[in-house]
Amino acid sequence: MSTPTTGPLSVRRVRLSQQIIRFAGVGLLSTALHLGLFAALVRGGAPSQLANGVALVLATLFNTALNRAWTFGVSGRRKLVFHHSQALVIFAITYAATTLALAVLGAVSPDAGTVVQTVVVAVANVLSTAARFVAMRRWIFRTPVTAEPAESAGVSPGGPTDRHDPAYVVDGVLESPHSDG
Repeated sequence: MSTPTTGPLSVRRVRLSQQIIRFAGVGLLSTALHLGLFAALVRGGAPSQLANGVALVLATLFNTALNRAWTFGVSGRRKLVFHHSQALVIFAITYAATTLALAVLGAVSPDAGTVVQTVVVAVANVLSTAARFVAMRRWIFRTPVTAEPAESAGVSPGGPTDRHDPAYVVDGVLESPHSDG
């Protein structure tokens, strides 16, 4: 019998905590990239909606690649294009939120400066972050469940993976970060 600190639930919580911390770190970097590009493009004369779209596409590609490798431990080219395609669906949520926020700002304060516009984009971006994490964890980077129970097959409950991140090694065994179901 497992003790509460070493049981499967505890291991899942540790993995989830690691994923959340890593996701937050990637999010901070991606947000800095998005907002920096947005502000630079707006100051360079680009309309705010165009600047937001270009900056968000580039930040989304960066975010997906880094989350894929570091947060969810997926390596190799397998499903690379598919993962980025799925991330573009999530991009649509973030883009809709930031575009709507800029539109509302434009209606309320048409002469808002770059700093105010950047803050509005940042707030909208933060509000869409929870949906992004859930989508990445449950949809984009989830491991399909096999018909045979994983425990009887001698593999982690998430099934075989191409993950090679030491954060998922438990007692010397590489485990899927998605085994918490």
